[in-house]
Amino acid sequence: QVQLVESGGGLVQPGGSLRLSCAASGIIFSGYAMGWHRQPPGKQRELVATITTGGSTSYGDSVQGRFTISRDNAKNTLYLQMNSLKPEDTAVYYCSTVMGGANYWGQGTQVTVSS
Repeated sequence: QVQLVESGGGLVQPGGSLRLSCAASGIIFSGYAMGWHRQPPGKQRELVATITTGGSTSYGDSVQGRFTISRDNAKNTLYLQMNSLKPEDTAVYYCSTVMGGANYWGQGTQVTVSS
């Protein structure tokens, strides 16, 4: 059974930083691409960043240059380092993967950027 558990969200001031983590179980973590998505209040879920099994990364335009996705295969953990946070980054952040044609999501972690 695939399980993804996010942590690290919270309240941060504009310009601040947070690091999100996603602990994966039930999968051979190193064998799958992983991603971070977010859902701002009242809006649709959007892609934030992805990382392949080989470590290649891609980012949404709104976070390029501020966010960094990484993975530690030894710890079965995905990370999202978020710097220079803006109020518009406020959202529930989800990690995800695709296995056997099915999408798997964590429960999400709330990030609120506000002074």
